Amino acid sequence: MDKLIVSPSPHQKDKISTQRIMLCVLVSLLPAVIASGIIFGLKAILIIVVCVISSIIFEYGCRFLMKKQQTIHDLSAAVTGVILALNLPATIPPWQAVIGSFIAIVIVKQLFGGLGHNFANPAVTARIVLMLSFTTTMTEWVEPFFYRKNELVSSATPLVEEWVNGEKPFSYRELFLGTTGGSLGETCALALLIGGIYLIIRRIISPTTPIAFIGSVALFTWISGGDALYQILSGGLILGAFFMATDYVTTPVTNKGKIVFGIGCGAITFLIRQYGGYPEGVSFAILLMNILTPYIDKFTRKKPLGARKTQKEVAENA
Repeated sequence: MDKLIVSPSPHQKDKISTQRIMLCVLVSLLPAVIASGIIFGLKAILIIVVCVISSIIFEYGCRFLMKKQQTIHDLSAAVTGVILALNLPATIPPWQAVIGSFIAIVIVKQLFGGLGHNFANPAVTARIVLMLSFTTTMTEWVEPFFYRKNELVSSATPLVEEWVNGEKPFSYRELFLGTTGGSLGETCALALLIGGIYLIIRRIISPTTPIAFIGSVALFTWISGGDALYQILSGGLILGAFFMATDYVTTPVTNKGKIVFGIGCGAITFLIRQYGGYPEGVSFAILLMNILTPYIDKFTRKKPLGARKTQKEVAENA
């Protein structure tokens, strides 16, 4: 051996790259994109295209101004754009969607150092900022297949209707197929499940967090006497559990951490839906748990075999 190379882990590398992972995520989102186009028409496709293109442009512009290596080829900006778009209503003005892309890519992602350094999920954060800034347009829902009538017909989402009137106006079949009001990508549970299962089969994500997230919402709802299945199929729970709560950067890396993260997201979502001032709490739950992720990782990490505490750790625990 001519020279000894010392480098940090990982030492065993795989053929899969960031680009391939993001490509798999884009493929998994395709059923939801197609479903949104069928349910909400060309307006939905326009919003998705606007979010994706603006996200890529903002990422390119940021990297150029900061004189850093371009990263648009890794497709992470495109993934952020699609997920953000699926969290928006069909009638949102395109310029507001562009602002959402700016927040996600520039503020949350690039200003913190780019992919791998952001403290929170960019799409989740952008959605919350848009909802707080443009509440009216972010809560305007239209009736499915409104484009066939050549007019915009307002419609409440399943959670809003239940939250306001205490009634469940939609059947499980309607919720499963997505023929209800809501954000572009949260209505069709079938399309989201197809995408989520694809990611699990390809081992892009672990089923631990989605199961803990969805299962805890179902459990808390059942304990409170509510309709667990209705809560699972309504709102952005499935979208959030499979595509936002499984983000590599902002979620725990240990299996125990993933369980804690999922249960935490489920508990917060349930509390907001049941007692909060909003009918939906998925985005808030994920953002709050993103902030706690470093602490979850710290308390759930495995202790290496034979490792001893440092003097600093001993002093801190004294």
